[in-house]
Amino acid sequence: MAVRADIVVIGAGIIGAACARELAGAECSVTVLDRAAAASATTAHGEGNILVSDKAPGPELDLARASVRLWPQAVAELGEELGPRLPDIEWDRKGGLVVATTAAGAAGLGAFAREQRQTGVDAQPVDLGDVPGLEPNLSRDITAAVRYPEDAQVQPVAAAEALLASARTRGARVRQATAVLGPIRDRSGALRGVHTTAGPWHTPVVLNAAGPWAGRVARLLGAPVPVRPRRGMVLVTARVPPWTVRHKVYDADYVATVADTGGESEETTASGALTSSVVESTAAGPLLVGSSRRHVGFDDRLRVDVLARIAAKAVRLFPGLADVPVIRAYGGFRPGVPDHLPIIGPDERVPGLWHATGHEGAGIGLSVATARLIRQMILEEPPVVDPRPFRPLRPGLAAATSTGAGDTDRPTSSSASP
Repeated sequence: MAVRADIVVIGAGIIGAACARELAGAECSVTVLDRAAAASATTAHGEGNILVSDKAPGPELDLARASVRLWPQAVAELGEELGPRLPDIEWDRKGGLVVATTAAGAAGLGAFAREQRQTGVDAQPVDLGDVPGLEPNLSRDITAAVRYPEDAQVQPVAAAEALLASARTRGARVRQATAVLGPIRDRSGALRGVHTTAGPWHTPVVLNAAGPWAGRVARLLGAPVPVRPRRGMVLVTARVPPWTVRHKVYDADYVATVADTGGESEETTASGALTSSVVESTAAGPLLVGSSRRHVGFDDRLRVDVLARIAAKAVRLFPGLADVPVIRAYGGFRPGVPDHLPIIGPDERVPGLWHATGHEGAGIGLSVATARLIRQMILEEPPVVDPRPFRPLRPGLAAATSTGAGDTDRPTSSSASP
């Protein structure tokens, strides 16, 4: 039986959940489709970061700053809407502490922080003598430190579930185990719905929020976008005493790793993976230790050599971790885009098709501002940030979109999985 909705959202990860909530709150009839269980893919393999510290001045930082402003409001609203049904989303504005371990790293971190401050980011240089007071267990061999009080963290699956629960409260429907098979078009070629494994869904607006699979969905619907999966891995330690790590702490080279969209560099020649030191606590007690980035298509195998490098770098920052057991490791796929900006907005090639994807490793943090921007564009309201840098057919993606480069799930030849 055919079903109708004002808007169909493809993908029930945190981006799709946040968009569904925003649109349902504007009294739109919203249906969310996911081929699997909600929040079971990229969202379930993230660290829950809400960061401004790792973003250079520009459109992504603007979106991040909007999200940092919106998250506390969303948390409060979720509490009011869901009451005792609200899962503990572990909202924690713990702040970030970015450190350098070399003289060159210190100069780069200082310059990066100065540029951020000029845009209004609260980036506080920390005297090295004050660092032990912030992180008593951090190595004394660091050369610079900058504190970012605005950085925060949530438990990503719980946050996505809460956003979906709120969307349902506002009238949205969520259909899991429902895969999209193809487009429904009218005579003009405009998208008017999707065929799914549960039957046709008729709608004037289809929002592609399928994360790393957004490239596949876009091709299926006739408007390819260059979204590629970017593999990442994280170690989880045994529980440690509270306050062992008080902030999200990472080496300044993490910023360069995040921004490197190629996935290959001098450091990657052995394993094909970029790695950097990121250490943070969780409410449950274990530490999350990351991270890595690698283009290997949807190859989901864990690489011991990459995990070993992640561990070694973490011990360099926190020497005491050498005696803390690792209890498990996990990996996931981030939705990467060649110019490292999300793709947000209508697709001019196929009227009726919209995208909200390509957030790479920042989807948790950017979700609420992305959702607000999508709602404002669809309803033609003043936008929370300038949407033009995120449009699907922007110049930065023109080459990849026209040639199909980057519009692939396969690993690059230089980073092929062994």
